[in-house]
Amino acid sequence: MTIILALWALAQGATVLGVFLFLRHMPSDRQEESPAGVTMILPVRDDWNGGADLIARLGAQAVPFRLVLATSGNCPAAEALALREPGRVEIVRAGVALDEGQKVHKLRAAIRALRPDDRYLVFIDADILPPERMVGRLLFPLVRGKADIATGYRLQLPDADAVLALVGAVEMQLATWPRFASATLPWAGAMAMSRDTADMLDLDALLAGRLSDDLTIGLEGWCRKLRLRPVRDLMIPSPLYGPGFDALRFGVRQYRHLATNSPGLWRLATAMVGVHALGWAWALLWGGWVAVLVGYGAAWARAALRWRIVTGVVDPAEARKVVRSLLWDALAPFGVSWTHLAFQLVAACSNRIRWGGWDYRVRKGRVVNMVPAGQKPAGN
Repeated sequence: MTIILALWALAQGATVLGVFLFLRHMPSDRQEESPAGVTMILPVRDDWNGGADLIARLGAQAVPFRLVLATSGNCPAAEALALREPGRVEIVRAGVALDEGQKVHKLRAAIRALRPDDRYLVFIDADILPPERMVGRLLFPLVRGKADIATGYRLQLPDADAVLALVGAVEMQLATWPRFASATLPWAGAMAMSRDTADMLDLDALLAGRLSDDLTIGLEGWCRKLRLRPVRDLMIPSPLYGPGFDALRFGVRQYRHLATNSPGLWRLATAMVGVHALGWAWALLWGGWVAVLVGYGAAWARAALRWRIVTGVVDPAEARKVVRSLLWDALAPFGVSWTHLAFQLVAACSNRIRWGGWDYRVRKGRVVNMVPAGQKPAGN
């Protein structure tokens, strides 16, 4: 029992150390760069509402850029935006994909439509609330020659719902885990690279037939030993709302992307989370009050460190929404670990990914079958 308790304390201490190291390595001097020839690619669905808040925040960026809206060709809001801002906003109409992810299909069309003077590419998602420094911070390591690909990460802002806050707490574990300075996996919600890097990767060919853009790019970057650098202070707010069940499916989908692209990484991630999830089961059932106290002490320390991280990167109103997730980690940390492990295990039970109104079958990262979500493909 003493040995197990010592191992439990060591595991909990490691999680606190990990969050502390993330905080310690957050840059205080948040320098930006504003080079010429920046193009931002934003893929949107046909039902996109125009993202008034997103477009306003993009307009407040210190770095000038050309915005390319990648659509299927049937998005009224995108067409209206391009008419309002000719010259700065351009539309690429990709059509509907038949053998790859709809988002990937739009990205490939936008990449083929690039101009010779597009020197830096910034990729974003439509569901983010970018801070004013986002583009300049993403470009800084590229212009200074410190990275080949730079990336931020998602910070979920859950509505006042217990399930949404729980999913946000799971995401918080990922968002505040320390990253290697030159070997992180990118997040396509806020990612940048030079045109030279994009051409070297041959993004159009690389993404052909794929479903996940960021995992495909990140794994290929690892193979080519590129420098994939996290911009740690770029935790990009992303609202989390709607039914709790949809949020739970989102958590499973994220890990199903990983399981179908890199089973080895999925096994590693599941083993790391599994140790803590099983450790909590032992602590609550057999470990006694000392083991529970160790677990809660570590949870409160992580929550305090994460609060310092969050308040240093987002405004107070956004930080207050993040508190909903931090409360889960402070009051029921075992629930967060068990939910995280459940996402991982359920993700491995199928290769079907429902995303953006389509059901995809994915093997080794490639789409092998796809139908509209109303039509269920064979199998589970």
